[in-house]
Amino acid sequence: MKFSPEVADAIKDKKAVVALESTVIAHGLPYPKNLETAFALEKRVRDGGAIPATIAVFGGEFCVGLNEAQIKRLATDQNIRKISRRDLPIALARKLNCATTVATTAFIAHAAGIKVFATGGIGGVHRGFDWDVSADLPELAQTPITVVCSGAKIVLDLPATREWLETHGVSVLGWQCHELPAFYSRTSGLTIDERVETASEVAAIIRARDDLKLPNAILLTVPVPPEFEIESAELEKILADALKLAAEQNIRGKEITPFLLGQMSERSAGKTLAANIALLENNAKIAANIAVSLTNP
Repeated sequence: MKFSPEVADAIKDKKAVVALESTVIAHGLPYPKNLETAFALEKRVRDGGAIPATIAVFGGEFCVGLNEAQIKRLATDQNIRKISRRDLPIALARKLNCATTVATTAFIAHAAGIKVFATGGIGGVHRGFDWDVSADLPELAQTPITVVCSGAKIVLDLPATREWLETHGVSVLGWQCHELPAFYSRTSGLTIDERVETASEVAAIIRARDDLKLPNAILLTVPVPPEFEIESAELEKILADALKLAAEQNIRGKEITPFLLGQMSERSAGKTLAANIALLENNAKIAANIAVSLTNP
């Protein structure tokens, strides 16, 4: 594991640190939006009083905290591999350059001693394939980190994903909301375990989880900012067309989610892309507030 000097000092001095994933840079957003967003997320974390630790793999080293050149490489290099937990030993042994998903970012961040991780949406159970479960979910069940997100990506089976989280003991909190957010939409009709209003409330729940020595993550779900919300009826029509095209082109596995998100951005005239970036930045800001609160007992 290789730390940037800033992140190494922050962890050593027990300062607030927020982990950020790199798949959104390498595979989740188009260029140059991916590069702009990567820097914007780090700025949001800094503005909130915490140190950003974007995580990726370069030359087989797990890098915690990236420099500007590394972030630019993620945004422009077409040979960056997207990896989940199962790929970690391969990446290490073969000295690969990789972007980390929610699962791998959570794993590396926890190993590095980082308690809070901000992302856009988690993976989950795929629509029509209840046996196809993202590696993000079991990682959340076995890694005691706090993940700030806007729920699971809308292209997934949200009720099945919510049920999976409940079955496997992942605490789901709602940030100033009573329902699980649905990524681009603020509501889903699905329940949360507890509503929270402030960062200090979240920090208290994190400390209680740690005192109990529970192995699971805490999932703090944050609705997309209201001005960027897209109504679920509009989304479902766009998604249905995208799913049909994916089936026609036989796109599946780890390629399906980025394909569907790209299609939805194109078919919504960029509305879903704008919402994605807005929720990413908002989540980074809230994660920073929680990380700071954790350093103030």
